Amino acid sequence: MIRCPECAAEIDVDEDEVEEGEILSCPECEVELEVVQVHPVHLNVISDDDDEDEEDEEEGEVGTNGDMGKKAEEDEEEEEEEK
Repeated sequence: MIRCPECAAEIDVDEDEVEEGEILSCPECEVELEVVQVHPVHLNVISDDDDEDEEDEEEGEVGTNGDMGKKAEEDEEEEEEEK
């Protein structure tokens, strides 16, 4: 039996069928969970805040200090080299 680490609700999934890295959803609190271990099954809550921060970094958005993200700078350098 697998339980949600956020609300302790039972998650109906075959423990022998889950794979490490698989994403599950809690039927009660609807939080997304990642399978981080399979024997025994261990789940971690996937935080929405972390996902948004990673997306911002990947997109190279302008930071609070006005500087471009490192990824954006690298992309610009690559474009200049191609020219």
